[in-house]
Amino acid sequence: MTRVLIAVILVAALGAQPFAKAQTAAKPKPASHQMTGPAQIVQLIQSQQAAWNRHDLDGFMAGYWNSPELTFFSGGTVNHGWQAARDRYVKRYQSEGRSMGQLEFRELHVEMLGPASAFVRGEFHLTMPDKSTPHGIFTLVFRKFPRTGATSGWKIIHDHSSTE
Repeated sequence: MTRVLIAVILVAALGAQPFAKAQTAAKPKPASHQMTGPAQIVQLIQSQQAAWNRHDLDGFMAGYWNSPELTFFSGGTVNHGWQAARDRYVKRYQSEGRSMGQLEFRELHVEMLGPASAFVRGEFHLTMPDKSTPHGIFTLVFRKFPRTGATSGWKIIHDHSSTE
């Protein structure tokens, strides 16, 4: 009787093992290939850098919230709105006799404030055609907009940049 009981237990255990593996394999795996909020934000900043270096100001501005509520602080000046921020960039880097140069972002530090908000600190370094190298630091506030409507995904809602 004992041998029969052991045999039944072994058959049950061995028979359940392939079933357990099948159950495990059938479970959906976590989406590790999906990027986290910080990685998405860094990717957006890198795409802005690439757009700037192509001299594509509109591509660069795509990272900003296209809203009159966007705020941009720089050089003691407060600009309100996406269009005002764009106009500032045009005046400083695309008007006659001006150049956008080559941009590099460094030392990016992303701090998540919640699932749909973050702030980023970092440095910007420009290399201009005349070999001058304007540079400085920045703090950006990001908001993640739902995937509905004209604005979706991570966007900069506030930019505070200071040059040295």
